[in-house]
Amino acid sequence: MTRPTILVTGATGKVGGAVVARLHAAGVPVRALVRGEAALPEGVEAVRGDLADPASLATALDGVDAVFLVWPFLGAEGAADVIDAIGKQARRVVYLSSAGVGDVSEGDAPGEAITLFHTELERLVEASGLEWTALRPTGFASNTLGWADELRATGVVRAPLARLARPLIHEADIAAVAVEALTTDALLGARPLLTGPARVTQERQVELIGEATGRPARFEEIGLAEAVEGMKAAGYPAELVDAILPAQARMLDDPEPVNDEVERLTGTPARSFREWAADHAADFR
Repeated sequence: MTRPTILVTGATGKVGGAVVARLHAAGVPVRALVRGEAALPEGVEAVRGDLADPASLATALDGVDAVFLVWPFLGAEGAADVIDAIGKQARRVVYLSSAGVGDVSEGDAPGEAITLFHTELERLVEASGLEWTALRPTGFASNTLGWADELRATGVVRAPLARLARPLIHEADIAAVAVEALTTDALLGARPLLTGPARVTQERQVELIGEATGRPARFEEIGLAEAVEGMKAAGYPAELVDAILPAQARMLDDPEPVNDEVERLTGTPARSFREWAADHAADFR
């Protein structure tokens, strides 16, 4: 009997790539949605398509049973058409959302500006008639790869909020939960909050990266205003910068929660930031 195919969007990203690799290793037929040439595990089917063009998804969705959906845009424009296209072919969607999304049905605020599109995507997914799961991870450990060029050049990360402590999560742990949601019924209709095993300050994150690479690395704190100007000069969208840094500053007094959902759902404890740094040491050298 042929096993159903799973389509992974964001297949060349950290989380999507980890989902592809995990499904493939388990012998699950997996198809990767790509916009161009991509390095994928041998035997993984790559199909071209673009979430910005729902009409381009027909071939990728043909014969698909479930979709891992990573939304790559800062707004929800076009998402309804994409989810409609998925619903015509698949029976299940697992959406990579965010811990910053509030549960509007329970009266929570819809979240920060940087997570508003996740709120809208969750609403669309839940209203689609598809079987669904919305994964809500805290910050990705892989976001610290943004320090790589600076560390290679100077050994110093100049950034604000040295004491900001977050339970950053390894992409492999998000992928492990995603595969459970895609291949079993254990998470139908669930919105699990996924965290790393402990909060680690940004200053300590840099030290751990240095330990993993065997090179000196330190954190040099700068003010928020300097950081804002630097990010905007580097080309980051102003609305993103103006949302991210104040939200992070508020976490100093209102830190993100830490839980054991990864272990509960997968049977394996969440990986530490030290483990993540060791896994990615080559990316910082």
